[in-house]
This record gives sequence, structure tokens and C-alpha cells, in this order.
Amino acid sequence: MKNILLGMALLAGVSTFAQTKNQSTTNHKNFEVVKSDAEWQKILSPEAYTVLRKKGTEHAFTGQYYDNHEKGTYYCAACGNELFSSENKFESGTGWPSFYKPIEEKKIVKETDAAYGMTRTEVVCSRCGGHLGHVFDDGPEPTGLRYCINSVSLNFKKK
Repeated sequence: MKNILLGMALLAGVSTFAQTKNQSTTNHKNFEVVKSDAEWQKILSPEAYTVLRKKGTEHAFTGQYYDNHEKGTYYCAACGNELFSSENKFESGTGWPSFYKPIEEKKIVKETDAAYGMTRTEVVCSRCGGHLGHVFDDGPEPTGLRYCINSVSLNFKKK
């Protein structure tokens, strides 16, 4: 686990709010919410725009939700799509909010991400295509999955 955390911390330092080879979030799908880059820049903070639309990553342990223990629901910060429940959140020790499953599988899209010389599974919002984070197979039961999500990609509403 220590090696995983070290690798993630190094990756976060390299990619913090950085663009992945200037890639935009996937636009080839027919998402319900479609806006131009200029429109997204008007409605999102610079950090949220970089993560959600340019596939950036926030520093570990800096996001507002990694240590949130309130009961409620997490929504896409770009379009308001209901994504994750606090009931499925767990302490992964990685510095990002971690969930073992989304509210519904249809709320997210999984895509292959081959950036930075490694292959990972990217998680995007199924409604707007916003980059949320990645999913890994080292999570707890019952799914064995860890959805590692950027806080800046989320909004939270208390129950």
C-alpha cells in the first residue's frame, strides 16, 4: 500500500491541474449536456475546468471532500448528475474521495486512459463527459473497486 501511495503522490505532483497532452474531455460521445470550451470556462472555476474538461488532477489530500464524513450525495460539479452516495465512500488513504461503487453504473462512463506511460480506467460523467478520476481494482468488498475521484469534480449535498 505504501508503494501505491508513493506512486500516486508522485503522479499527483506531476499532473496537478495539468493538462494531459492538452487533451480535452471526450467529445465523441453523445452526452446530454454539451457546451463549448468557452461556455465551460465561464461556469467552472479554473481548477474545475482543468480537471473536468482537460483531464487534470488535484493534489492528494487537498480536495474538500477527501476527508468528508457527512451523509449525503455527491454530484458532478459540471452538470449536477447524481454520481456517488456517502454510503459507498470509504477511507482509502490515497488523499482523494474514494467510493466502491457509483449510485448507478449508468451515471458514469469508463474509458481507457494511456497517459503517463501507464494504462488506467478513467471515469467520466455520463451526462456531460466531465473527467472525474479513475477506478482501480484494489477497493473493499463488495465490489473490490476503488473509484478515486477528484473533489473539484464533485459537489456535495448533505442528507
